[in-house]
Formats: sequence, C-alpha cells, structure tokens
Amino acid sequence: MSAPDFWDDNEKAQKLIAEMNGVKGSVDQIQALVTEFEDLELMVELMVEEQDDSMAADITAGIAALVKKLEDFELQLLLNQPYDKMDAILELHPGAGGTESQDWAEMLLRMYRRWAEKRDFKVEVLDYLPGDEAGVKSVTLLIKGYNAYGYLKAEKGVHRLVRISPFDASGRRHTSFVSCDIMPEIDDDVEIEIRTEDLKVDVYRASGAGGQHINTTDSAVRMTHIPTGVVVSCQTERSQIKNRERCMKMLRSKLYEKKIEEQQKQLAEIRGEVADIAWGSQIRSYVFHPYSMVKDHRTLEETGNIGAVMDGDLDAFIDAYLRKQITKPEKEA
Repeated sequence: MSAPDFWDDNEKAQKLIAEMNGVKGSVDQIQALVTEFEDLELMVELMVEEQDDSMAADITAGIAALVKKLEDFELQLLLNQPYDKMDAILELHPGAGGTESQDWAEMLLRMYRRWAEKRDFKVEVLDYLPGDEAGVKSVTLLIKGYNAYGYLKAEKGVHRLVRISPFDASGRRHTSFVSCDIMPEIDDDVEIEIRTEDLKVDVYRASGAGGQHINTTDSAVRMTHIPTGVVVSCQTERSQIKNRERCMKMLRSKLYEKKIEEQQKQLAEIRGEVADIAWGSQIRSYVFHPYSMVKDHRTLEETGNIGAVMDGDLDAFIDAYLRKQITKPEKEA
C-alpha cells in the first residue's frame, strides 16, 4: 500500500485493502482469544489459591464462551481454497410453480441480504427480473466481502419450501423449489479464453427497480457464450459499456466454475464415486407447515427456529457443510 503506484488501479487497490482488512481481522481475533484465555487462566489460579468456589460459575461460563469463539475462528481457517476469499456472485432461479415459486425466490433473496448485512458485506443487484404478480423470476447479486465465496459456496443447490400458499384461495399446502447458484467473482488475471466470435450480445431496456435513468435507454446487456450456452445479463449500471464489462466478469466466473465442475466430475468418474452435491440436487428443506423446521440434507443439520433462518441466521448450516468437506476425506481414508 505504500508503493507510489498503489492507487493507479483503483479496483485492484480496493481488493488488496479488503484482503488486508480480512487478515488484520484474523490477527485481532487471535490476540483477543489469547487475552481471554489468559484471563480465565488467572481466574482459575485465583480460585484455587483462595479456595473460593463462588468464581466457578463465571469461569464455566467464560470457558463456554471461549470455546464458541474458537469454533467460529476455526471455521474461518477452513476457508483456505484458492478462491474462498473472493467476492461471490449469487443467482436465484425459481422452479416450476409460477407465483408461488417466484415468491419463494424473493424470500430467499431477503434471507441472503440479511445474512450479508450481519457480516457487513456489501450487496449489489446485478440483474433483477420481477415476477408477474409477486416475487422475482430471477435475480443476480454481487456480494462483496472477505471470504464471501468461501461461506456462500455452501448454499449452492436447490432450496425446497413447504407451506400453506398465501396465493391459494383454498388454503392448500404447496411445495416450491428455487435453485441457488454461487460463483466466485474471478479476477482478470485468471486465464479464461473468451473469443469474440463465440459471443452473442443483446441489448435491451432495463426493467424493475432502478430509477428512470436505467429505463429510458437500451443499456441492459445480455451475453450468450455460444459453445457452452452460458447466459449472463446485467442492467444495474447506467451505461451499456459498464454493463458489458460486468457481463464479461460474470461470464468469466461462470466459465471458470463450469471448468472446475467438469474437472471434479471427471475425478469422481475415475474414482467410481457419485458426487454428494450437484447442480439441481435438493440441499435443504424449509418447512412452514404442518410444523416448523429447516433441515440440510447433506449434513443433517436442522433447526426449528425457521424465523431466525429466514432473517439470515445461516451460520450453523454453513459451518456444518464446511466441516463435512474437511472431515470427509478422513472418513474415506
């Protein structure tokens, strides 16, 4: 940061600052944990010396709190893959079911926004297509924060909702599905070849929220990568040029993710194994009726406090998923 040319590339500088803040935060946590441990150690010594059992309850509570903080810090250490520290691109797509599934997508959109707010992550809406009556037909978010992708990769898959539909006059129970796709926002220095002749670019007028400035010109951009069929779109910026730049970044991320998935699939075929998680597989169920429960089918983590989950309390599910990814090789061995 002290280099004279540090601010020549503002975007790169901001990412380096975010990375530095993340590392600094980890160092601060370690120092706080050491201090807390030493304080507890002194309390134990004092209790033994003075034979004062009245301190036992405070010490027990302090140890429990310290263990919880250590577990939270350990979770951060599990995020050690090459792209875990990067910003995340999150896409929500409702399944069949019309308004009911589109409303479920909007509920998930709120859930992820609340989760990001609790972590002080920034959220940008890159693309938004509102539902016909309620909810959303599709939405793409850029979630900015240190380890954003590392945490959110646990959310990739199909999310299932069971409830009495507010859109059904007969009060019947409905089951809805929304797919959630998560990708790291890939830096420009990652080598992903995209040839101009392989791209189909469409421009159109933006829809939905955003103000008049984005709705008066054909500034929204949709890109199709012809060889793979991958489609990305962006309408958040005022100018078509900036939306094109955003689309190229999103396309690079999608193609990189597709490349990694193909490599993992080949490895799984070589091993003769079936992957635990694949695009389109149901990963979690949210049951509002006839009882309240959220259950992750990969880790069996569950809770009856569905209100807290819908308010962004996802850390227990993310923690369980990441720990399973670490312990799985040991079990296989």
